[in-house]
This record gives sequence, structure tokens and C-alpha cells, in this order.
Amino acid sequence: MQQRNLGPFTVSASGLGCMNVSMGYGPRIPDADAGRLFNAALDRGYSFLDTASLYGLGHNESLIGTYLSSRRDEYVLASKCGFSRTAEGKTVMDGRPAVLQETCEDSLRRLDTDVIDLYYLHRIDPQVPVEESVGALAQLVAQGKIKTIGLSEICADSLRRAHAVHPITAVQSEYSLWTRTPERKVLATCSELGISFVPFSPLARQFLTGKSPDVTAVLEDDIRATIARPRFEPQNFAQNQKLLGPFGKIAESNGCTRAQLALAWLLAQGDNIIPIPGTKHMEWMLENAGGDAVSLDTATVAELDALINEDTVAGYRYTDALMASTDSEKDWPRAGGLE
Repeated sequence: MQQRNLGPFTVSASGLGCMNVSMGYGPRIPDADAGRLFNAALDRGYSFLDTASLYGLGHNESLIGTYLSSRRDEYVLASKCGFSRTAEGKTVMDGRPAVLQETCEDSLRRLDTDVIDLYYLHRIDPQVPVEESVGALAQLVAQGKIKTIGLSEICADSLRRAHAVHPITAVQSEYSLWTRTPERKVLATCSELGISFVPFSPLARQFLTGKSPDVTAVLEDDIRATIARPRFEPQNFAQNQKLLGPFGKIAESNGCTRAQLALAWLLAQGDNIIPIPGTKHMEWMLENAGGDAVSLDTATVAELDALINEDTVAGYRYTDALMASTDSEKDWPRAGGLE
């Protein structure tokens, strides 16, 4: 796989999002199967793995610790903090320094490692100034428990405030052909400040592969039936599916799959962009690895831009409540309800 710079690290042009094996898209696969998938990903050339304390409430980190600790020098490891559990068992945003310190200690133990290479604040806690949370992460750097700091789903103003406290290595947010929010301000801010951008859900929660069902055909706890429901509602989904025919023809003309085309479009947006497609399926992990071998000319990039964008996609990426509470959406406020 091609290589890209991520702060002080050199990593594969596409990383591996590890969440899917633990939560989000249907039942977990057996732990041993997850271990085989992770090891096969390293064998294929993936050298950037992304997890979080939230994923499976520690399960995902434990898988990495169990199955990859013996190969720790082969990959750059990213994890995340910024959530806690209430006495009632509810998961809430929590950016208090003491919580971030405790979460990091727990993650290090589960991951069976001495240090986390890139540690993100998973979401900004509206009750805690971002400067305070990033200050706590800077202390973790000083303690040698993490090497670099990242932020997730953050607006440009919050990013600048955080970067003034401690250099930010990467921003992770949803970005794909059908989710363009980062193009409003954050991508330009990252380029200005020398920060890498890590798109999650680069395949639009499977939609761009042509394999995704609508909301009526997934389990009730599937992300496409919960926080990302609007675009998968039957009416919106039917409208969005009309985009897949032309999209598939562009992929065919470029000698690649739809998934590889979606990743190639992202990689063409800038050398600082490192997508992290996630999957539970061995064959799709291997397929995604081929995205960096697809070279798109300017005309094809423009054709894709015109075909799939915020104006041609029906429905918001999140529910109304989540849109209102997500810091990155401050860069691109949208009036009214769901489309």
C-alpha cells in the first residue's frame, strides 16, 4: 500500500477502522475471526489501526491487545477518550481531565501496550472547555502514555483553540462523497496548520459500495437505524439509490469497485487525508486496500463531485438531535428539519 505522513508517523494511505467487529453494524463476529481479520490486515499492508474505548465498551481495544500485541511495532495505533458511563448505564460525553486520565489508563491495559500513538478526544463535552480537555491530553503526552493528540467531529474554531494549547496531529470526522461537512472550514484549517485529516465512514456506511439495505432491513441497534437513520429511511434511500447506477459506471470505467472508487476520491482530496474504512469481512478489507491503486484524473474527480454531494443526497447524515449536538456541524449549520 502507498504511504502517507500522519504527524511524526508514516502509515498506509488507508487505515483500518476496527469498530465494526465489536459494534455498530449487526452482531459481533467471533473474537477469533476478528483476530484473523486484524492480522490479515497487517499482512496486507495496513499500518494504521483505529479503535476507541467506546467501541463495545472496551471490547474492541481488548481484541487488539489480545491478537496484535505481539506485532505492536508493525502499526500506528489510534484510540479515543471522552465518554463515561452513568450509574444508570448510559453513555455520555465526558471531557473532564480526571475521566480522560482514567480512560487512558484503562485503554493502555486493554490494548496491552505502554503507549498509544494517537489519542483522540472522541467528542467535545459541551460542559468542559476544549482547552481544558486538550490540556489533560497534553499531560498524558508529558507522562509518556500517549505520543500525539487528535480531535474528532470538531469545528474549525474549536480546532484552533485546541491547537493553541497543544499541537494537534489529526482530526477525525465523517467525510465521503455524500458527507461534505469538512469541506466547509475544517479541511482548509487542517491544511493551514499542518494537521492530518482522517475520514471515518468513507464508504458512507456501506451505501457507496452498493451493498447497504435501507433501515427496514437492519437490526434496531444498527447505526443506520439509529443515529444515521435519515438517509436510510425508505423514501430517502430510494432517492439516494438512483446515484449508484452512474457511480457504478464510473467505477467500471476506472477498472475498480465502487468501494475503491469512493476511497480513491477521498485520497485525491489531499496528501494529508487518510481514510479508515471499517469492515467485518475479510474480502472487503482486502478490496478496500486496493483503493490507493486507483488514480483519478481531474475530470473524473469533478464528475464524482457533481454526481454525489450534499445537494444530491436526500436526508441529513444524523438525526436532528445529534446534528444539533455535534461540534463539527457548527461549520455548516442547516436550518429546518430532516429532508
